[in-house]
Amino acid sequence: MEHRREIDGLRAIAVVPVVLWHAGFAPFSGGFVGVDIFFVISGFLITGIIIHELDEGRFSLTRFYERRARRILPALFVVVVACVPFAWFWMLPDMLENFGQSVVATLLFANNLLLAKTSGYWDLEAEFKPLLHTWSLGVEEQYYVLFPLLLLILWRWGRKFAVVATAVILLASFAMCEIGGHLSPQVNFYLTTSRAWEILVGSICAFVGLRLSRTSNEALSAAGLLLIAVSIFLYDKNVPFPSLFTVVPVVGTALVLLFARQGTIACSVLSLPPLVGIGLISYSVYLWHQPLFAFARTYSLEPLTPLS
Repeated sequence: MEHRREIDGLRAIAVVPVVLWHAGFAPFSGGFVGVDIFFVISGFLITGIIIHELDEGRFSLTRFYERRARRILPALFVVVVACVPFAWFWMLPDMLENFGQSVVATLLFANNLLLAKTSGYWDLEAEFKPLLHTWSLGVEEQYYVLFPLLLLILWRWGRKFAVVATAVILLASFAMCEIGGHLSPQVNFYLTTSRAWEILVGSICAFVGLRLSRTSNEALSAAGLLLIAVSIFLYDKNVPFPSLFTVVPVVGTALVLLFARQGTIACSVLSLPPLVGIGLISYSVYLWHQPLFAFARTYSLEPLTPLS
């Protein structure tokens, strides 16, 4: 796949609001939607790679999982190991026990399941959990354990069948998201079944993008950025999430991925060197920001402010 600088810029648009929201900057009250932007981007890029390799008859599940491991694990291991001494010296017994559980769950890509059982994302205690943010890695990796295998099977009946089946699964996941949001919002927030539709939107974009090729659209790409901005600055923790409201940043991201091509204002903005630079290190920024904030809160005798 061609390297698109505007996607690097879109990663920056995703990670910066998450960091600023966790830091307590009030204008970024909906910064948590950055994770949803990441989900769509991930589905788009990974599915695009899989489709390309399936078309060429060289897709390998073993090679796919190996690439994912090399991409995700080294940096994750470093962050987890770096957290251990600070947790040991600064955390009270109950917090330390929870941290130990989260270490194991994180390395098994199951921290989302642990958090679904033990706490809510909006609980005050969540701010003191160094590995809270790894729930999203759990969602992604659980998804990517199954999706490549499913796509490999669906491919036997052709591309169109694979697209239709993917769309059906997307709708089923969205239905579970809506139902789960009413039955148990806290658990629903973390479950892969309630989040898979967001990644699948990216997957559908990968299929569609092959036909659109280099098609650009000024209005649609600008609308995509506007939808993302609206969710970042107007949403807050009182907005049910994930839910129908999640469609706004998800569709916004999809529009940018499909139509923010060379020549559009959206592409020019997202391709600015500062945004591209942040986007290239967005995974590391995402991994490190929560431990730094959580341990600062644990160590401090006073509540942190955005300027602390």
